[in-house]
Amino acid sequence: MSEHDTEKYDATHIETTQVPVRLDPQKCKNVRRKIDLWLMPMLWIIYLLSYVDRTNIGLARVAGMAEDLGLTDNQYFLTVALFIIAYVVAEVPSNMILARSQPSIYISILMFLWGAVAALLALVRTPAQLIGLRFLLGVFEAGFTVARSALSDFDMVTAIPHIISAAVFSGAFGSLISAGITSGLDGVHGIAGWRWLFIVEGVTTCAVALISPFILLDYPQTTKKFTQEERDIAYYRLLEDGVSSPTNNRLGHFKAFTLAVRDWRVWLLGFAYMSILSGFSFTYFFPTLVRGLGYQDRTMAQLMTAPLFLVALVVAIPTCWVADRMPDKRIIFIVTALAVGVIFDALAASIVSNVPRYIFLCFINSATYTASPLALSYSSTCLSPVEPEKRAVALALINGLANLAQLYGSAVFPTKDAPRYLTGFTVFTVLMFVGVLAYAAAHVLFKKYPFKATSSHVSYS
Repeated sequence: MSEHDTEKYDATHIETTQVPVRLDPQKCKNVRRKIDLWLMPMLWIIYLLSYVDRTNIGLARVAGMAEDLGLTDNQYFLTVALFIIAYVVAEVPSNMILARSQPSIYISILMFLWGAVAALLALVRTPAQLIGLRFLLGVFEAGFTVARSALSDFDMVTAIPHIISAAVFSGAFGSLISAGITSGLDGVHGIAGWRWLFIVEGVTTCAVALISPFILLDYPQTTKKFTQEERDIAYYRLLEDGVSSPTNNRLGHFKAFTLAVRDWRVWLLGFAYMSILSGFSFTYFFPTLVRGLGYQDRTMAQLMTAPLFLVALVVAIPTCWVADRMPDKRIIFIVTALAVGVIFDALAASIVSNVPRYIFLCFINSATYTASPLALSYSSTCLSPVEPEKRAVALALINGLANLAQLYGSAVFPTKDAPRYLTGFTVFTVLMFVGVLAYAAAHVLFKKYPFKATSSHVSYS
């Protein structure tokens, strides 16, 4: 930087009056590779653990927790619902705090807190205690927004599918590990297997949280793991792509929130994404659904949950990889995945034979886990022209609104409907069809009414 340049570093951004020359493509590639090397593995592990800690409730339920606590259907629904409510309510303020904080420290603290709460679930003796701790778990997990604020300032929209693939891994291998824990440790030191499940997985999260501050990167302009030149390249690449803004153009919290809430396009993306995330409520009920297909043994019900995610893994990751290389065709992949979900949800509602329904569940789960990361990437791409503060709030609103779908999604599979669960599969057939229409409409409308920045941005080219 020359002596004529003026810079000022704060917690997240840089001020500069310099308009850089065209960036060297090879240096940009090297910086991107370094970002991936530092961020991707740890973010993938953290996301994996977050998903394990939020969804192991379903595995614990079939491993004896429901019987030991006297947990009714309504109480289990409340346990799932309050986690979602806490997650939705806390996500926007937490995302706003993250935009003004040091991500490596903030995320690590939240991770340690949710790991501690996850481990404390092993001590519950009543449904009320379970519900209360799950609410706290939702509050702390809401702060981990790797696919939104933390990633957006590192130009990692295309990395979202790879990060979210951790959720599929958590379902596949989490089921196998959970089966081993609940059966292998059941009765050790007089502790039930499902309690050991919470202890082992919660303590693991806390241990990783102690390491993560030394690995995670902060914002491009402030990370100490890069040279000054690398920080400048990372930052100016974002400016060229319209993904960040100079400090003097930044929006205040209230202004960003107001702009996001008043933008009808944000609400359309939120409602569209809702049709996909409603399918995530299956995760809380897969062990129960599988048990209803004839796998009555506790361990077998957990083990037979794993193939549902293994199939999704084989389908979702290659599909997202291909879609990642054709961003202008991403909407086609989203609509196609949702259409597949419509077909197999309808088949599951119509056919009661156990083997075909198990196969249908594999395709339904694959459709959900394929559409979700692509839809989040699509939203991030659509929002790329707006100010980062508005984008952070908008993405949190989209995700928060969509997570509300899991409230009614988790209410349509009561045990009294077993083994057919006609209501549940019918509801999901309709929801995914609505998703097809919503994303098709968004694609058409956004061509005519694209997102635009509301404040003046400096152009770097």
